[in-house]
Amino acid sequence: MLIRKISVGADYKGSCMHYLVGQKVLNGTYTIHLIEYSAKSDSYIIYIERNREVVQWKEFNKNMPISIEFNIDF
Repeated sequence: MLIRKISVGADYKGSCMHYLVGQKVLNGTYTIHLIEYSAKSDSYIIYIERNREVVQWKEFNKNMPISIEFNIDF
């Protein structure tokens, strides 16, 4: 299942950081391309894109409080 959004932090409505596929980041110079779970490192990885180049941007391990929203098409 594809991940649509990841929220990192203990206070979901307060100080939690939200990352959404398609969201502009780094002063609008990059776009979040993909959020995936890596079983190998037991962490969530965020990839960003600019000019068709995709690079790893952030990684959150299982010790961080994380909330996941999946992309569900009905």
